Amino acid sequence: MFRFENIELLYILMSVVPVFILLFWLALRRKKKMLRRFGDMAIIKHLMPDSSSERPVIKFIAILLAYVSLSVAIARPQFGSQLKEVKRKGIELIIALDVSNSMLAKDITPNRLEKAKQAISRLINRLSDDKVGLIVFAGDAYTQIPMTTDYKSAKMFLSNISTDIVPQQGTSISSAIDLASRSFSLGTKASKALIIITDGENHEDNAIDMAREAAEKGIIIYSVGIGDPKGAPIPIGNSASGTSFRKDADGNVIISKLNEVMLQEIASATNGKYTRANNVSFGLNSILDHMKTLNKTEIKAKVYSAYNDQFQYMIAFALFFLLLEFVILERKNKYLKNFSLFKDPKV
Repeated sequence: MFRFENIELLYILMSVVPVFILLFWLALRRKKKMLRRFGDMAIIKHLMPDSSSERPVIKFIAILLAYVSLSVAIARPQFGSQLKEVKRKGIELIIALDVSNSMLAKDITPNRLEKAKQAISRLINRLSDDKVGLIVFAGDAYTQIPMTTDYKSAKMFLSNISTDIVPQQGTSISSAIDLASRSFSLGTKASKALIIITDGENHEDNAIDMAREAAEKGIIIYSVGIGDPKGAPIPIGNSASGTSFRKDADGNVIISKLNEVMLQEIASATNGKYTRANNVSFGLNSILDHMKTLNKTEIKAKVYSAYNDQFQYMIAFALFFLLLEFVILERKNKYLKNFSLFKDPKV
């Protein structure tokens, strides 16, 4: 397995590369502008036969590649060298996230879906020994992240979630509960928890019945209602202006309202807990505190226990490019300036 030990440093160091390129381009432009003041460029080139317009660019590219190589080395690239099975005490947690179009409503800033993704990311940061999975649902439910202890990968997949990820629109909470019930590890004695994050606009009738079936399997459901009970219009796509909204067949603007009653009944059916998200608090912290009271059992997971640094290769590349930049002169070599592979010696 490959990783960067200091990935944040890599982001910082690489972010200035475009600035270097821009400054070099501006310097070349300024140099050409100053040369034009002395006369025609064709005459100036004839008076400066050893001058080269390509070599400064090659030298800059060499320095830039050396900088990039050093940046990668500082980030400490590593390969996992030993995979072993570890035993932890925790629970199995699945998060079911509503990705229907109604989650684009902006009664929660910046919108319901983005606020939910931010909260889930913070929740994952607080996990330590638990397994986590992620389900997305709209008109149907799909597994986005299978049960894992790799929290970094979970957050990476989370960042790519949008309302376009599920082809069938609608809000089928029962499908999410059914898929989650089948996604927990078979035969495990670990406590099973399901967090459903939705505005509760359910288009199915059997979500509560499905929750009761989940309770019989030992699954505790926590529901998070996101949105305003008074409702909010649904922007078309990701309209920043907020002036274009979805309309029904009669041309009326569709208002998406939070259905708290049903979400409370779903949580109550499994002895879980309901919380309502708002712009101040999302409510996942209280749910996580409640989950700490669940029985934690031994969970087996395979992880890389040792990593070998590979930064030496990148330092070697950096030294090579620096040496290349050093040996390349800005002016043409007097012995090689007339040599050309494509020149006919008879001419």
